[in-house]
Amino acid sequence: MRLLTGILLILFCLLQYRLWFGQYSVTDYLQRLDEIATQRASNQELQKRNRMLMADVTDLQQGLEAIEERARNELGLIGEDEVFFRIVQTEAQQVPAKDKP
Repeated sequence: MRLLTGILLILFCLLQYRLWFGQYSVTDYLQRLDEIATQRASNQELQKRNRMLMADVTDLQQGLEAIEERARNELGLIGEDEVFFRIVQTEAQQVPAKDKP
């Protein structure tokens, strides 16, 4: 009976070791859960970015307003019948950054 108890105890210890420290152990499982959570967060950010890019592409394909807006903002273009005014402040008119409310 002692021999059977000893063998079962050794077998139990080996199985516990594999459960906690071996390949595919509980610690590996918990690490995989963390990796999955991180990957899901990354995927959500990428999906959000993709939706924004698709909206831009759709907007650019459907109308000229988006193209015109982008040309004005990024390239500084103006229309043929438009007049562009730039107001330049002198040093006396500029308010220092530390004095701004």
